[in-house]
Amino acid sequence: MPQTLNMERISDKVFSGERISAEEGLYLLEKADLLSLGLMADQVRRRKHPRGVVTFVIDRNINYTNICCCGCRFCAFFRPPRHAEGYLLTQEEIFRKIEELLAVGGTQVLMQGGLHPDLDLEYFENLFQEIKRRYPVKLHSLSPVEIDYLAKKSGLPLEQVIKRLQEAGLDSLPGGGAEILVERVRQEISPEKIGARRWLEVTAAVHRMGMKSTATMMFGHRETPGERVSHLEAVRSLQDESGGFTAFIPWTYQPGNTMLGGRAISSWEYLRMTAVSRIYLDNIPNLQVSWVTQGVKVAQIALAFGANDFGSTMLEENVVRAAGVGYSSSEQELATLIKNAGFAAAQRDNLYHILKHY
Repeated sequence: MPQTLNMERISDKVFSGERISAEEGLYLLEKADLLSLGLMADQVRRRKHPRGVVTFVIDRNINYTNICCCGCRFCAFFRPPRHAEGYLLTQEEIFRKIEELLAVGGTQVLMQGGLHPDLDLEYFENLFQEIKRRYPVKLHSLSPVEIDYLAKKSGLPLEQVIKRLQEAGLDSLPGGGAEILVERVRQEISPEKIGARRWLEVTAAVHRMGMKSTATMMFGHRETPGERVSHLEAVRSLQDESGGFTAFIPWTYQPGNTMLGGRAISSWEYLRMTAVSRIYLDNIPNLQVSWVTQGVKVAQIALAFGANDFGSTMLEENVVRAAGVGYSSSEQELATLIKNAGFAAAQRDNLYHILKHY
């Protein structure tokens, strides 16, 4: 007979390094008290990162276009084609942004944008080649959604598209567009975007081609607690197969200026989800805070709930800002915040290699 779920049994499993089930993950998300969750998640973090180092990357998020034919209901950033407020950065504008990044010691460019109907595979090949020819930066860019779009526009197999982008200079992939990897939710919040199965297929192909990526989860909109756990299970299962995820980033939906509307969830619920993510995703090495949506003080607290990475300095960020939420920080501020929270601060690259200790 199945054993009755209770905190003591689940806690014993977590502290002994055993994997918890989906049912146990849901129990923690719905019924565990917050401090117990934090204690368990912190134990997992200590096991994976015993030296107490918290990392961050100095990068710039360049949103090359806001023109998008997808029209997700949760997105305040996009504009439909031919909209008066639509834009597409020129190569020269992108180069200037990269030069500003390098001037403050940056190492990584995160490029993501809308699904622009006029941009094809050759556009990105040329852009990436020109960036790499000019600048010593890592391109942590595009997303599974953008990769799928380029594959459909070109009519080429996924692996060939990924290979051509790699040869042009793409180094790793951010895990954007995952939202909640459950079809019911995706049909409600982003019916024109690729489904959960396709997101996982594209990501698996990226990993097969030898490239690393992150995984994200946007929560706090129309999903249930059980669907959040289904998302975690999908990510954990793919990691079991591919080993290609470097980090997981849970972040909260920001309802301002969106078609979906609603209310932002509390920082308390963000910390619960952060802790459960750390406990559940036993095969993913790094868990990143979302100070861009929560602010730096809540992000500091999240370091006691399983997180070990402070994300990036985010020299520029436009997507969350479009929803009316705007936080900013600097290299020195992030290092100080980490140290004041009781950890050692270190700068990393896109693959979580340490570049500098503070």
